Amino acid sequence: MSQPSPSETALRRDWISALAKAPPGRLAALLPDLPAHEMLRAPEIGTVMVQGRIGGTGAPFNLGEMTVTRCSVRLAEGAVGHACVQGRDKAHAARAALADALMQTGAAPRIEAQVLAPLRAEAAQARASRAARAAATRVEFFTMLRGEDA
Repeated sequence: MSQPSPSETALRRDWISALAKAPPGRLAALLPDLPAHEMLRAPEIGTVMVQGRIGGTGAPFNLGEMTVTRCSVRLAEGAVGHACVQGRDKAHAARAALADALMQTGAAPRIEAQVLAPLRAEAAQARASRAARAAATRVEFFTMLRGEDA
């Protein structure tokens, strides 16, 4: 088995991220029919330590623990999918793992168009909406020159 190229790894990381961040109900609506599969690792709940950095560049420190649910599945044709989602939603983790596995098969174009593209568009719209709300609170400061001639 050969190692995936860096571009393939980046593409997979992108779709796994989109699936993990998707609202569970929305993912279920976009991917209602689940193919036959075998559970390699049934959805299980655990915690991970979250690290932070002051200013994004400082020394790392432990911020706290976060609850996650992970799952691994194998499709009948052999593709293996993994997922790790925030929270305690076992169905979300299983559905995300199935979508990951499907993205490694001939169904990838269909999953990309019917599931991932809408999820990415909705996430971009949510980011733009948050940015617009934040921009509305922006304060412009200016300084007037005092004294005689400057």
